[in-house]
Amino acid sequence: MIERARVSVIVGGAVVTAAIPLTFAADGGPGALDSVVSEHAVSPGLARALVLPSDAPVVLALLFAACAWFALRRQWWRAVTMLAVPELALAANTWVLKPLWDRQFHDFLAYPSGHTVHLVAVATTFAYLVNDRLTRIVVAILTVAALIAIIPGMVALGYHRPTDVLGG
Repeated sequence: MIERARVSVIVGGAVVTAAIPLTFAADGGPGALDSVVSEHAVSPGLARALVLPSDAPVVLALLFAACAWFALRRQWWRAVTMLAVPELALAANTWVLKPLWDRQFHDFLAYPSGHTVHLVAVATTFAYLVNDRLTRIVVAILTVAALIAIIPGMVALGYHRPTDVLGG
């Protein structure tokens, strides 16, 4: 039962990522969902703080901490899986998903947000591998809270549209 729930969450996330491009404007500009968050919603200083959870040094620190979690418990297969899966997800996003959807923002491919994919992949992999239900719930709550904060920060800094982050 638990395995089915874990797989359902992962499949649900993939469905959302695949469905969001259906909301994109035909000209590649912002769609209706993108207008929900204004680029002036937060100040640049606050925006920088809000996107911090998705910055590479923070995500990598979380990744290595999660690997250590399993290594300290001598769960070697889980430690290696923890290290590999988020990096494979980030690579797939960079080299497959972004070119597939070809959503340009400024001068780069923006959908799905790589910063967001990396953070979500680390959190999802850890939650999938850990045995403790409470830990999984805490990780899920913290990840959702981080994503809610990241969206206006990414928009205010001009890095992404809201749907880019949601897709990640």
